[in-house]
Amino acid sequence: MKETFQVPTPRDIETLIGTELYNVWNRLCQLIEQSYEMEQLWNRGGKAWTYEYKYRKGGKTLCALYAKERTLGFMVILGKDERAKFEMQRELFSNEVQMIYDEATTFHDGKWIMFELKNTELFNDMERLLLIKRKPNRKINI
Repeated sequence: MKETFQVPTPRDIETLIGTELYNVWNRLCQLIEQSYEMEQLWNRGGKAWTYEYKYRKGGKTLCALYAKERTLGFMVILGKDERAKFEMQRELFSNEVQMIYDEATTFHDGKWIMFELKNTELFNDMERLLLIKRKPNRKINI
């Protein structure tokens, strides 16, 4: 019999990935949530991860964060049109992101690009990838 899924507490995530990565996790969530109003869903992380935290709207996933022992993952799936947009903007991305993009596996539904984040250094690239996926839908109050 399968056990029911227990949504992790912030403390659970911090204990799992460590305080330093938990701070990166929170900053990434803030970055996403300041531009996008999305449904946020917790799931099991499959075979490779402990937890998945997905940002979705209208049945479409924007991105997902993943957590496992001392590791923080960030995944974006780019479909065919989105891959074309990435290729047009390729030189705007860091060498690291270009390399991870090139090595990512392409499936029938898109190119699954997983980043293991250690800090906030790639956040500008993450933001640019999200812009390829979807225009921000949250009004910014100035």
